[in-house]
Amino acid sequence: MKRVIVGLSGGVDSSVAAYLLKEQGYEVIGLFMKNWHDDSVTISNECPWLEDSNDALLVAEKLGIPFQTVDLSEQYKERIVNYMFNEYEQGRTPNPDVLCNREIKFDVFMKIALSLGADFVATGHYCRKGEIEVDGEKVFQLLAGKDDNKDQSYFLCQLSQEQLSKALFPIGELTKPQVREIAMKLNLVTAEKKDSQGLCFIGKVRLPEFLQQQLQPKEGIIVEIDVNHPIYSQEKPIFSSKEEELKYLSKPIHYIPEMGKKVGQHQGAHYFTIGQRKGLNVGGTKEALFIIATDVKNNEIYTGQGHHHPGLFRKALRVQPSEIHWIRQDLALKNGETMDVIARIRYRQELQKATLYQFESGLYVEFDVPQSAITEGQFVAWNIDDELVGSGVIS
Repeated sequence: MKRVIVGLSGGVDSSVAAYLLKEQGYEVIGLFMKNWHDDSVTISNECPWLEDSNDALLVAEKLGIPFQTVDLSEQYKERIVNYMFNEYEQGRTPNPDVLCNREIKFDVFMKIALSLGADFVATGHYCRKGEIEVDGEKVFQLLAGKDDNKDQSYFLCQLSQEQLSKALFPIGELTKPQVREIAMKLNLVTAEKKDSQGLCFIGKVRLPEFLQQQLQPKEGIIVEIDVNHPIYSQEKPIFSSKEEELKYLSKPIHYIPEMGKKVGQHQGAHYFTIGQRKGLNVGGTKEALFIIATDVKNNEIYTGQGHHHPGLFRKALRVQPSEIHWIRQDLALKNGETMDVIARIRYRQELQKATLYQFESGLYVEFDVPQSAITEGQFVAWNIDDELVGSGVIS
């Protein structure tokens, strides 16, 4: 009998995942990860992880499976929290959820599970795993979940073949309503529990307060750039190569205060991200102000009115050579090669038609249609049909 360790989070998805595995005849053990506890920044005085671990325990009892808690807060702080602060400090916007899967759930947690004699680790992600043969070798595929509304394959875009080989995603074939229905039938305490919001580890924490603990506030200016600024109607130069053109298309515009007018003050450029419009506290504009650029070095924020502002859009992005990750290594591009894909630059974004270009200087993703708020530090992930084949950090 194969042994599976399920990461029971105290939510409905992992609860149903555990039940389905048991039905399929696996020996199932539930493990709750305690990842973060810093009471100084939680929003209210409730203690989310305690409540969640209790719910996970009740589910395990109901399903009749062994249960224990592991405390991973040390590794968490080291691999996720410190990384986040570091990224924000440099003016990039990290994606802790993608990292949490790569570094914690499918690394630290997986190693613990394997040391407990597990054959597999299972989670409540809405995605599926495929298996094919390439040149006589077994190759694993990361496929979108059946529920279009909830597909979470993007969050697993940094997994390796080795990690996938040991992973199971029992609810990938189901939709969220079906999952809730199973939980209701079983009378699980998590059946009607709301989906957890927010960062995978901080739970109910407000990001700005969390950041302010580590990153010192410093006052700077907010500049508004007019929609008709000449920089947006510049002639495109003539390029001697495709690579040169992609380099040009993927480069963010460099703004200076003289290009616009000062409309307000902020408490630190490193608290803000491109495409953001909440938290600026600047009134009196006809349309909402969106952040089109942040300059952490000079502590300046650049904004534009409305979500169609040209400063928000770019047609291409670059991934540095060291940050290109292929789940399907057999499909990896060699220098000079291209590939037609559908890609997204954030979770829940509709997949967009794009072309990958591989050069020594890195991998470029050129979209058919310009994309809004391409953000440094976030992950771009690319698919062929419903298979996620690779990803990288936007540089």
